[in-house]
Amino acid sequence: MSVHDTAHAHPGADDEHDEHAHGHDHDHEHVHRDPKGIYLISPSSAVADPAALDLARERLKALGFRSTVDRGALAVHERFAGTDRQRLAAVRRALTQKQPIVMATRGGYGLGRLLHQIDWRAVADSGKLFVGHSDFTAFNLALLARTGAESYTGPSAVADFGQKSADDLTADLFAETMRDELEVLSFESPDSDAVDARGILWGGNLAMVASLVGTPYLPGIDGGVLFLEDVGEHPYRIERMLTHLLHAGVLGRQKAIVLGRFTEYRLAPHDNGYDLASVVAWLRGACRVPVVTGLPYGHVKVKATLPVGRQVGIATEGGMAYLLLREHH
Repeated sequence: MSVHDTAHAHPGADDEHDEHAHGHDHDHEHVHRDPKGIYLISPSSAVADPAALDLARERLKALGFRSTVDRGALAVHERFAGTDRQRLAAVRRALTQKQPIVMATRGGYGLGRLLHQIDWRAVADSGKLFVGHSDFTAFNLALLARTGAESYTGPSAVADFGQKSADDLTADLFAETMRDELEVLSFESPDSDAVDARGILWGGNLAMVASLVGTPYLPGIDGGVLFLEDVGEHPYRIERMLTHLLHAGVLGRQKAIVLGRFTEYRLAPHDNGYDLASVVAWLRGACRVPVVTGLPYGHVKVKATLPVGRQVGIATEGGMAYLLLREHH
């Protein structure tokens, strides 16, 4: 797999989990798209602070993106951003409005209730660039499973652009990916297995991936590059979900398993040294698929924007991992 020597390192100083360097390469001969508009919808949980959405729009504007807020984006019904019908209507409006990018305001919970009611062919045919995170994994994977269409996982408006401080690298990676400029994402991965492979990039939030097993919304991908992250899940819960994917035959069919960040969990005295490292060691022994660690992705400040459903390359060398997102010509 070919990687340019001109990658630039960007330390994630604002993220305690990101002492690793992240590089991104550009293909200056490629004719890039340049989408400048974002339509903001809330397909999952309710936005708790409307001011955070206003701040997110200001930051997106500074990045060069004008934004339009769907009329139901601030709706509240129980824990959700409106009733199921209201949130479905927002998805439908997003397909016909003029902005090229459709971004979720936040994750949380709620998209799983809508999957069987969304017209996935209409979503794919709209040509929109859909991006979100966490609960949005259900949308990414359902779209891929039902149509084969690409979408994106990365920042969401409130969580990544609407907080007191926003990460510049996350913003840059989002903008570059939306413009289709990002060719290679490199990151430190000193304990990764050796791998040099190609396959469909897919995955996202581990809990959401596991929840789709046995449904028509989990892509049946053989020889893929599966990436995973989660938040607030004890390592044994992470292992339990991975075990579910293993026994369902998902893990063993992949070319590589790429682990992002697993954060905000608390160990107990009776764990007796059992931690996330124990889970990774178990995973390596159980499925015998190369495991790559250190992906800058998860419920963390430094977050790459990744194309779900695209053919990519993954390679490791000299303590670094390289995710080839687009072939260089």
